Amino acid sequence: MTDAAPGRNGWQRFWNKGGWWRSLLLVVAYYVLYQVGTLLFGPLFAGTDDPALKVLCGTALPIALGGVILVAFGWSAGWLRELFARQPIRGKGWMWIAVAVVLLFNVLHFAAVDYAEAGAGVVVAWLVAGLFIGFAEEVLTRGFVVNLMRKGGYREIVVAVVSSALFALLHSGNVLTGQSVFATAIQLVYTFGFGLCMYLTLRVSGNLIWPVLLHASTDPSIFLFTLYPAEGTVASLANLGNPAVILTGLVLLIFIRGRVEKSTSPELGTPIAA
Repeated sequence: MTDAAPGRNGWQRFWNKGGWWRSLLLVVAYYVLYQVGTLLFGPLFAGTDDPALKVLCGTALPIALGGVILVAFGWSAGWLRELFARQPIRGKGWMWIAVAVVLLFNVLHFAAVDYAEAGAGVVVAWLVAGLFIGFAEEVLTRGFVVNLMRKGGYREIVVAVVSSALFALLHSGNVLTGQSVFATAIQLVYTFGFGLCMYLTLRVSGNLIWPVLLHASTDPSIFLFTLYPAEGTVASLANLGNPAVILTGLVLLIFIRGRVEKSTSPELGTPIAA
């Protein structure tokens, strides 16, 4: 009989079986390790008034550690090659709408930042942090979670919903840092819609690198605009970004179709219908 979850060892065979609960397990484990990293790097900026240093030590370094952990996990599971391989299921032209909406508002956010007030150090710090955030969060959710869900044989609409829901779940812990329950709830709705847009970016671009880069430009643009907004029409348009992304993700979700066959090899499988 052919092994349905091949691998060189028990660890690889366990993860190659895929499924939603393994996806949840991986996300929870990552979140716990990320929080440990936050505690480790916290003392580095304790007492400092330098906003750039706070971004680098409080945001960039912990998420960079998370990225290293994810790469180590990918290596141990034997998934690093397939992670950035061509997607096993093709996208449709309408999926570019998700890419266009996110990119448009990223540009508007960057255009509506008061760079004189922010300062070069803060801008560079957020751009660096954005690269780490984009890499870690996309590798985890649009990389590993999507991979696990497809290995479990789920339809692509389920893959999209679960990967986006787990991405949103990562941000629920912000309520523990003093963020209000209402603000956290709004953030969860936004991150779910944004997650759907990133899933569609993965599908239509055919490679994980593109949602990584698009995500890497999103967080810096939003945080810089929120902290150092300029006045004017562009800023007013940029304020529409969150509802536009949420609406785009939820509407386009309706049209997601397809399934990736469960495979008897470590590869992702064979597409049925896009």
